[in-house]
Amino acid sequence: MGKLDGKVALITGSGRNIGRATALKFAGEGAHIVVNARSNEAEAEAVAREVREKGVKAFAVIADVAKRDQVEVMVARAFAEFGRVDILVNNAAIRPHKPFTELTIEDWERVRGVVLDGAIYCTRAVIDGMVKNRYGRILFFTGDGAFTGGSGRAHVSAAKMGLVGLARSLASEFAAHNIRANVVSPGSIDTRRDNPEWYQGRVPSATGIPLGRQGHVDEIAATCLFLVSEDGGFITGQTIHVNGGAAFY
Repeated sequence: MGKLDGKVALITGSGRNIGRATALKFAGEGAHIVVNARSNEAEAEAVAREVREKGVKAFAVIADVAKRDQVEVMVARAFAEFGRVDILVNNAAIRPHKPFTELTIEDWERVRGVVLDGAIYCTRAVIDGMVKNRYGRILFFTGDGAFTGGSGRAHVSAAKMGLVGLARSLASEFAAHNIRANVVSPGSIDTRRDNPEWYQGRVPSATGIPLGRQGHVDEIAATCLFLVSEDGGFITGQTIHVNGGAAFY
C-alpha cells in the first residue's frame, strides 16, 4: 500500500526538475498523475511514460497556467480522465531577475501571471471538487529569495510571497472540508536551468549552506510527499523551508 494509493495529483510545471521528481515520487506511492508543461510536449510525455512505468495512470497536458482558459481545459480533462483531482501542486514558475527601475508593467504581469495568477486559476478550478469530496491537498512553491530579498528580484519575490498569504487563507477557509494547503520554500537546489540570463551571473550554488551542498530535487519531492500524505496530517497553512540551514525563519 502506497501513501497516496488511488489519489489523483495534478502537478504544474512537471516536465523537469522539481515537478518531474514530485510526479515520480507521488506515482511511486500509488498516485495517478496529470503532468503539465507550458510548451514542451515531448518532455511532458516522457515524464508521463516514466510515471506509467510505476504502475499508475498518467497523461500529459500542455497548458500555460497564466491563461485561465487553458487551465480550465486542463482541469476538465483531468476530471474526464479521473473524475477528480485530490492533490494540486502549483509548481510552475518563472524567475527572471531585473533591476526594479528597469521593470516594465509587462515584466510584472508576466511573472505574476505564471506564479500567482496561475496558482489561483488552478486552485479555483479544483477546489469545488475537493469540497464535494471532502478531501484536498494543495501545495505552493516560494523560495528563500522571497524571504531574504535581493536586488533584481522584487517582482518575483512579491508574487512568491503572495502565495504564502494565499495558502494561509485557504488553510483557514477550507480546513473544515478536510483540505490542507501549505507552501514549500526550496533553498539552492541542483536543477537544470535553461535561462541562465535570469540570474544575472548569480547562479545558485552551495555557497553559504551549512550542509555544504545544494539540495536535490528528490529532497523537495520527499517534502511534498510528507505534506500531502497523512504523515503531515496536522500541518496546514505553513511554509516549510528546505534549504540546508542556509537561513532560519
